[in-house]
Amino acid sequence: MKKLTLLSLVALVLMTSILGCNAFRGAGKDISDTGKHIENVGK
Repeated sequence: MKKLTLLSLVALVLMTSILGCNAFRGAGKDISDTGKHIENVGK
């Protein structure tokens, strides 16, 4: 039982870290794209 609990906890941590990285990358790309659009408006 302890082994299953530990395995579940490890899986949860890994899934959270993977999803978190993708979310931050997506947010960074959105912010970068917005900045590029703002620069192009002034031209």
